Amino acid sequence: MKDILNVRKDFPVLVNNPNVVYLDSAATSLKPYSVINKMNEYYCNYGVNVNRGVYKLSYIATENYEKTRIKCQEFLNAKYMEEIVYTKGASNGLNMIALGYMDYLNEGDEIVSCELEHHSSILPWQEVAKKKNLKLRYAKLINNKPTLDSFKEVINEKTKVVVVTYVSNVMGYILPIKDIVKLAHQYHAVVVVDAAQAVPHLKIDVQDLDCDFLAFSAHKMLGPTGFGILYGKKHLLNKLKPIEFGGDMIDEVELYDNTTKDAPYKFETGTPPIAEAISFIEAINYLENIGYDKIHDHIEDLTKYALKKLEGIEGLHIYNKDTDTGIITFNIRDVHPHDASTIFDERDICLRAGHHCAQLITHHLGVVGTLRCSIYIYNNHEDIDKFVQAVKDACEYFKEW
Repeated sequence: MKDILNVRKDFPVLVNNPNVVYLDSAATSLKPYSVINKMNEYYCNYGVNVNRGVYKLSYIATENYEKTRIKCQEFLNAKYMEEIVYTKGASNGLNMIALGYMDYLNEGDEIVSCELEHHSSILPWQEVAKKKNLKLRYAKLINNKPTLDSFKEVINEKTKVVVVTYVSNVMGYILPIKDIVKLAHQYHAVVVVDAAQAVPHLKIDVQDLDCDFLAFSAHKMLGPTGFGILYGKKHLLNKLKPIEFGGDMIDEVELYDNTTKDAPYKFETGTPPIAEAISFIEAINYLENIGYDKIHDHIEDLTKYALKKLEGIEGLHIYNKDTDTGIITFNIRDVHPHDASTIFDERDICLRAGHHCAQLITHHLGVVGTLRCSIYIYNNHEDIDKFVQAVKDACEYFKEW
């Protein structure tokens, strides 16, 4: 097992920028050497296309490419390898579900979600709702989070799809996904889970959750950008229509018609991000080598430490003191978050400022945007001390204005 207190040396960005305090992992995580080396291995040793070649190098590339699919099946505890679809990321996967499932929805059907959703989760269904004349309903937020009772108020016999985030990228809250799935299934609704912010923090078991679809990005959990995973129950993936055509997803092509391959390959058109897929296995291995219990304890310790030190700072407003996953969202009184972010940047502290691609919750909070600190495995108490001092300095600076 890897010692979580000694992982910083494994991340070249931190090695090459020792003064940087990286607190923006909710946007993208840093990558360890093992992931980067695996990408280089592909490009240097067998950097050819997969699936279509009949020569040794292509066979090696394809074998390594498919090893990641098997690893992801084990990682998520999916029943079948065919339930793992390679995507360009969570956004791509979530769009594939919405646009591919659209033909099975009829005028008057209802889609249920909540105001914590990332744009990639809710916008595709907004478009589907417009095209099919469907109704979108939102579970009420209680203290900035939805409860199971909130979903009970809006899920009914008209509900066909429930779209829900596992972990909010703004508030850091973990939603009761298993209970929501159970409730939705009582009405025969399909549940789509955005797990982009969950996979870096939580061990996910799709059979235990019983969700119908689940999507996430590799880059949120130490993996490369431009690659992600869509999980879907086998019978639903076979039912789902692909939204892109061409390349290797085709089985038979005639002059006026075609037949696609079975899932998951019917969703994987064109030359894929091969190096990214191959290297993602190393990201999973890295996290599993630490263990999700240790990851949780480390982040919880740093988050509590940060919140304690932030207490009582005049002019500071924190929106989620009860955060579950190391995300601390805040503003400095009467200061636009983009203006406030300059103070942190001057001190080499990397934070996110804005609406974080989740304007519904930003509007719910009644603000134009927020500052977001997101803590992960390579952060330490020294990072938190520097961050807290910068918050104090920012509050003092803008108080004078």
